[in-house]
Amino acid sequence: MLGIKKWIKTVKWLCCILILIPLLTGCWDRLEIEERAVVLGVSIDAVDPEEVEDASEEVSHVSGTIPSPKKGSVRVAVQIALPGRIPLGPGESGGGRGSSEETVWVIDVVGQSIDDAFMILQQQISSRLFFGHLRVIVVSEAMAKRGLENVNDYFRRNPEVRRMAWLMISKGNAYRLMKAAPQLERVPTLYLMSTLDEGIRMGKFPKDYIGIFWSNLSKKGQEGFLPYVEIKKEQNVEIKGLAYFVGERMVGVTKPLEIAGYLAIKGVNPAGYRVFIQLDGGQDTVMTNATHRKAKIDFQIKDNIPHFKIRIAVELNLEEKLSEKIQINNTDTLKLIEQKQEEASVEFYSNVIKKTQAKGSDIFGFGELVRAKKPRYWNQHIKTTEGWRSMYKNSKFEVQVSMRVRRIGMKAQ
Repeated sequence: MLGIKKWIKTVKWLCCILILIPLLTGCWDRLEIEERAVVLGVSIDAVDPEEVEDASEEVSHVSGTIPSPKKGSVRVAVQIALPGRIPLGPGESGGGRGSSEETVWVIDVVGQSIDDAFMILQQQISSRLFFGHLRVIVVSEAMAKRGLENVNDYFRRNPEVRRMAWLMISKGNAYRLMKAAPQLERVPTLYLMSTLDEGIRMGKFPKDYIGIFWSNLSKKGQEGFLPYVEIKKEQNVEIKGLAYFVGERMVGVTKPLEIAGYLAIKGVNPAGYRVFIQLDGGQDTVMTNATHRKAKIDFQIKDNIPHFKIRIAVELNLEEKLSEKIQINNTDTLKLIEQKQEEASVEFYSNVIKKTQAKGSDIFGFGELVRAKKPRYWNQHIKTTEGWRSMYKNSKFEVQVSMRVRRIGMKAQ
């Protein structure tokens, strides 16, 4: 009896030890930060065939053994953080032009594909490339018009890439944004990221992280869009509009103010755009600032075509008047401002929709509304993504806008 109890006790101890052993392994797959090449930003440009021949590398294949890609090769540049150089506190966050060279290292290569380019990069860098802190991917306009299939495929397969990173389209060469030296930030990619994040907070840009873009690409009744940016002469970056897509190919760009049209149709808040409104007199002009939006979208099927009715309500602040003759404390004047802006807005919002209709790019998601509320109609008349692109071009839209001036400022006269 005593021997059985001793045997049971031994078994219990062995079970406890076996359970604890996996917990004692620690960080068996750890990789010290000094052993990583932390990639903060990536730029991707289309390359001419002549450049490929001059920059060809035999890392992933031997020259002449595989055919050249149909859509051409790519130039990939990475912005790598230099250990110990990234500012850690408010006292270190400043820096003038050229200071980005002290915090990051930019290196570029040419490859047959995105993966091939990163393979060549890894051959030239001693530490392993790490994408866990990747914040910005910039693609040139030429590359986007060619198609983002290779770009999306590579980064979606990489488990290190966060879905909260930004993918953006640059006007002209994307490599210039990796080499930029903005005055307000010593790390260029952080400046690019904060430009878009602040745009969301100020009501100047919709949330459109790379994960949202990929989600929209996979929908049958909606297309994706990305921020369209341009680097200016002072190394600052301007949001030039929305680059909208059909599938994975860029087909057009909106104007900066047309971003406000997209936000209003979607009912995104806060509102942050200001516009000039011309009253009856030629010089009687005021500037208003939209502060809050509300949108409702209804639709009916008439003659087998969707007819959408979009109702948009906007609250305004009066920001500025350009003529002393305008009497702001007059109720009739305020009603006239609301009326004029309503008329201008109906035309403006309708034109934004027509612009995307012409390309068959439903960035608003009207097709998803049809697919959700009228599944039988969708299955009988539309069925596929291509079917909705064709139907979207023929869909009818009616826009109704209601404006209300809420605040006119401390000075009424």
